[in-house]
Amino acid sequence: MKILILTAWLSCTWWGARAQNNITMQSQQQDSLAISQVLEKSYFPGIYTGDVKLLRTIYHPGTMLFGDVKGQPYAKTLDQYLDGVEHRQSPKDFGKPFKGEVLDIRVMNSIGVAEVKVKMYDFNYHEFLSFHKIDGKWLIVNKMISDVGE
Repeated sequence: MKILILTAWLSCTWWGARAQNNITMQSQQQDSLAISQVLEKSYFPGIYTGDVKLLRTIYHPGTMLFGDVKGQPYAKTLDQYLDGVEHRQSPKDFGKPFKGEVLDIRVMNSIGVAEVKVKMYDFNYHEFLSFHKIDGKWLIVNKMISDVGE
């Protein structure tokens, strides 16, 4: 009888663990897709058109931006960055080509990192965007950029 109960318990535990892994994997895939949607529907279009209102919807207010541009250190608050976007001529208005490409997205629970490439003007940026899921919404909480040239 003890062996029968132990066998039944082990079987249920194994199936339960397998189901849990499946649920976790599905959740990570859904979260990766949600981050991809933020990038494709808001981040890239917002940068291309200079739509600061749209960009504010995907950034956490405390976001910091760091990196290098043309070999020079780059450090800005979100407000400084968005002020620059608002007061520059957008790639769209300037008639310049623009390309945003998602290279990789990794998710663990409520955090995620997206690796993207952005080509605009004479810049070829390689970016790492940190995301945090806050109140069910994926927001950019940190942006690291490097102008890598051609």
